[in-house]
Amino acid sequence: MQNVKMFSTATCPYCIQAKRLLQSKGVAHIDEIRVDLNPGERNRMVELTGRRTVPQIFIGETHVGGCDDLVALDSRGGLVPLLSAR
Repeated sequence: MQNVKMFSTATCPYCIQAKRLLQSKGVAHIDEIRVDLNPGERNRMVELTGRRTVPQIFIGETHVGGCDDLVALDSRGGLVPLLSAR
């Protein structure tokens, strides 16, 4: 399974929803980068993604986007293959 990295905050409901969806697809570990604990990480997130909002989700080297993007990817049937890719 691909590594999953998520820029997030502790209280973001979209972050929580994204984590639940990923876990329901078998993701056992999410490398969570908390931008609320380390504001410098938000700057890095913006540099990587061009976006300021959380969550920002990476599966392997692929930037999926935010929670809505993740849900849309799953709805199109693309989430499981991306998680399984090597």
